[in-house]
Amino acid sequence: MVILSNFPLIAALTAIVFAQLIKVPIAFFLQRKTTWALATSTGGMPSSHSAAVSALITALALQEGVASPLVAIASTFGVIVMFDSMGVRRQSGEQGILLNHLMLDFQNLSNKVLRLSQEPGTVKNEQKERHLKEYLGHKPIEVFFGILTGIGVAFAVREILFFFNL
Repeated sequence: MVILSNFPLIAALTAIVFAQLIKVPIAFFLQRKTTWALATSTGGMPSSHSAAVSALITALALQEGVASPLVAIASTFGVIVMFDSMGVRRQSGEQGILLNHLMLDFQNLSNKVLRLSQEPGTVKNEQKERHLKEYLGHKPIEVFFGILTGIGVAFAVREILFFFNL
């Protein structure tokens, strides 16, 4: 039960779970459509990456003080994670969208060519569709709300742990 006394770890893990679960109702509110699969996917509002590292930084600051070297390490790590989620991962997702469009266009063109070259009554050659994952990274607003989520979760976890005297 020692792990229950690790406030920064509990705050970070709780922030991940909370951010992932809250994505479903937020997507419904913003888009009027959603799926529970969103709770286990990457990307979306809020960023669980940002929520986790923000909760970790906040918990460490509350526990150790803002001048702690642990806060410095976590902050550096957090900036890298958030920058990566907006940069490299987001670009990968946008490339996935483009490649999926190109594959669909190529498949449509290929089907037209096959239809023109087939004699009437022959069996059509069906191809299995493959799609690349498109929702990999985060928009800046998703990272911002991930940061706010992480800070809020860290404070909430601290109060809950204090209430249960853990």
